[in-house]
Amino acid sequence: MENKQNILVIGGTGKTGRKIVNKLNTLGHNVRVGSRSATPAFGWDNPDTWEDAMQNIDKVYITFQPDLAVPGALEAIETLVKKAKNCKVKKLVLLSGKGEREAELCEQVVIHSGLDYTIVRASWFNQNFSESFLIDPILEGFVALPQAEAKIPFVDTGDIADVAVEALLHDKHNGKMYQLTGARTLTFKEAVEEIAQATHRDIAFIPIAISAYTHMLKQHGVPTDFVWLIEYLFTEVLGNPNNSEITNDIELVLGRKPTDFSDFVKETAKTGVWNAKVETVL
Repeated sequence: MENKQNILVIGGTGKTGRKIVNKLNTLGHNVRVGSRSATPAFGWDNPDTWEDAMQNIDKVYITFQPDLAVPGALEAIETLVKKAKNCKVKKLVLLSGKGEREAELCEQVVIHSGLDYTIVRASWFNQNFSESFLIDPILEGFVALPQAEAKIPFVDTGDIADVAVEALLHDKHNGKMYQLTGARTLTFKEAVEEIAQATHRDIAFIPIAISAYTHMLKQHGVPTDFVWLIEYLFTEVLGNPNNSEITNDIELVLGRKPTDFSDFVKETAKTGVWNAKVETVL
């Protein structure tokens, strides 16, 4: 086996991070989970924790919560990079968003850090349907979303994790930027129809205006900053047809095709996470 490396996975309990942690542990590396509940702790809202988390660390995987597009993200990445250099970190792997202009500013900070780096730009996650804001409407059997006609090359977090692990462990990925997508595009309606078919459920899809959607989110008590992010993603990212582009970077890095959305749906349906909510009548 190659030499053991000391790697900090920021967001190590999240959608991509926990898979990266598992893969690196399986390969025998020394992995530190970057989260508020870990020891030492890492919290994006507490910069005083960052250097402790990066002590004696060779490489860092960075995923910023909730998204690199939000106000304050650029300053946070600038500060993190400075602290990483103070801690003698050798390499950074940054998870970024495909088509997010604000995220590209954060990428530039990493690119010009003087450290080895790899940038991983990802399209919308398959797991947004199973682990994020889309799961509740799927459980309710009624999904209403804007940008109904947008064609999205959804990407699986397992593929993102595999690419990130390769980037963390192998120098040939230094200085590279990979744009990760699935092998085909789907609209939200097509995606929901696949989930409905796999779960043998009736799940309605209704296109709505972005203004109506954000109003609905606010009515349901969704935090203002998350409403802002959702509005940004639906308008700036999904509203840009360039973001429907399909790349072959997953195959380039991993030597295999991306996980197809249908395969994601079939495997996820087996877990029961999309089983309909049952109302209890007293």
